[in-house]
Order: sequence, then structure tokens, then C-alpha cells
Amino acid sequence: VQLQASGGGLVQAGGSLTLSCTASGTIFSINEMGWYRQAPGKQRELVATVTTGHTTNYADSVKGRFVISEIGPTYTVNLKMNSLKPEDTAVYYCRADRVYSSIRSALGTLWGQGTQVTVSS
Repeated sequence: VQLQASGGGLVQAGGSLTLSCTASGTIFSINEMGWYRQAPGKQRELVATVTTGHTTNYADSVKGRFVISEIGPTYTVNLKMNSLKPEDTAVYYCRADRVYSSIRSALGTLWGQGTQVTVSS
């Protein structure tokens, strides 16, 4: 199972971007998908996650600005980022948790490659 992230780029402060992450391969189930980010010199931090039960979790810094979609039937999750700020600049990583490739094969947590988001002031 692999995660493919896309949608990063350069945007001016106040603008919007949408990130997309798709899991591919032999998938039996995925319980949770989400986005994390890592700015230069900082630790990776949670941005937003969503479970297959539609429970969402957002970092305080993005609440009211970012919206994570439900996990789609093809295991795609989108992150709509509005009112972007320079402090949102980071590499954004997609993550999937409690991934199973079969009823007996647990893959655990998977990470996608990062996608750069740069917000200019």
C-alpha cells in the first residue's frame, strides 16, 4: 500500500490550496487518514485527521481555516486550506493509520511523500 500526495505549491497569504492524498495497492481497510506538516527546524505536527467513522481532529492553529474531507471509497482524502498564512509554510505529509491489506495483515501506519506548501507574505 502506498500513499500519493499532491496539490502543494506557492500561494500568497490569504489564498487557498487543496491537498489530496490517495492510498493505492491491496487495501482491506484503513481506519484513519490525515495530514501532518513539518516546517524547517521544527518537529512534524498534526494538521488534521479523519476516521472512517467521520470523526475529525484539527490542530488549534488551523481550526476554522482548514477542512479535511471524509475518506472516499477509493481511500482519497483532501485538505482544503483557506486563509493561508506564512506560518503555514511547511512540507505536508499524508498519513494513514491502522492500515490492513487483508483481514490478517496489519500494515500499521503509512506515510506518503511530502508536498511543499509555501505561503508568501
